[in-house]
Amino acid sequence: MPELPERPGSSVRARVLAFDAAGWCSRSDRLATEEPLEIRVLAGGARRTAAVTMRTPGADFELAAGFLHGEGVVAVQEDIAGMSYCTDPGVDGEQRFNIVNVALAAHVAPDLAPLERHFLTTSACGVCGKASLDALRVRSAPVAGTSPRIDPETLTGLPERLRGAQGLFEVTGGLHAAGLFDAGGELVAVREDVGRHNAVDKLLGWALMAGRLPLTNSVVLVSGRASYEILQKCLAAAVPVVCSVSAPSSLAVSLADQFGMTLVGFLRGERFNVYAGAERIARSGTPIT
Repeated sequence: MPELPERPGSSVRARVLAFDAAGWCSRSDRLATEEPLEIRVLAGGARRTAAVTMRTPGADFELAAGFLHGEGVVAVQEDIAGMSYCTDPGVDGEQRFNIVNVALAAHVAPDLAPLERHFLTTSACGVCGKASLDALRVRSAPVAGTSPRIDPETLTGLPERLRGAQGLFEVTGGLHAAGLFDAGGELVAVREDVGRHNAVDKLLGWALMAGRLPLTNSVVLVSGRASYEILQKCLAAAVPVVCSVSAPSSLAVSLADQFGMTLVGFLRGERFNVYAGAERIARSGTPIT
């Protein structure tokens, strides 16, 4: 087997010309690494590229597993026979850590046609809203029940706990994060990436590979806005409560409402907005008018 080159790190050093009240100075800085990742699926003797995404290197296998789970290609850890970086002789050495091969188990016969949309649009854009929701109904069941019940004080404490666990953000200041919490607000896991969708894929991919799905008593908090695709990924993992420090999109709200999810936005300081599934948030005091 050929010797693999050094794996790219999650941050790189750079020289910057900085200005402040004292004037100009040249200093060292660290930037979040951004490189492409190609996810290839091996099934039935065939190989097919499932997606190409720009990501921060690290937890690449979790990202691939989480992405494929969110798209309905795999459902449980046993659906994946193995994962590896590409060692094909024809691939340039520096690119070998930018390709992940996912070998599916023999019993998995996936429909990869829906993945074609990832070559027609960016992960931030999505496709036609009605078509997206209609397709989601075919493979996803609504989140049942009204549990867990979460106190507002628990929710307002989540952003600080997530921020305190963002090691790469401390170094670079340029990464999104996705955190998994239990119903009591305890942080279970956190993943970071330049792309908020990738951070969610890494987080849910970790849960898949650890055998923790479905996440029926959990809360996911994302550091950016809540988009349709983030809600889609959380729905596939049966996450009942999704929170964001920023705004949700209209399609994200529609998805949460139609599939029985709780969606919280603008979770900052002591305030937040509930856009769907308010029955999971404990309420007391002044009646809502």
